[in-house]
Amino acid sequence: MKYLKLLLVLAVFAVTVCSTYPVKAQCAVCSVNVETNAKNGGTQANGLNKGIMYLLAAPYIAVAALGFLWYKKYKRKDVKLKVRNEKLNLN
Repeated sequence: MKYLKLLLVLAVFAVTVCSTYPVKAQCAVCSVNVETNAKNGGTQANGLNKGIMYLLAAPYIAVAALGFLWYKKYKRKDVKLKVRNEKLNLN
């Protein structure tokens, strides 16, 4: 079961990495500016696209880091829950 979960996670990761699709995530003003620059032989489009990808990746990296820390914290086997032995009255 453990290997099946690992295999599933690796398969999802591989599909995510391998299935890239070029996107156009620019506002109208940026698009016009980049198109004009590209027609004149500039390389502003590459920098703008890399900046967009950087801004897109930052939240995912932060969530992954928090998830990893949470996993490491609660992975320990010596975690004990303090539960009272009294009956619960829900009146």
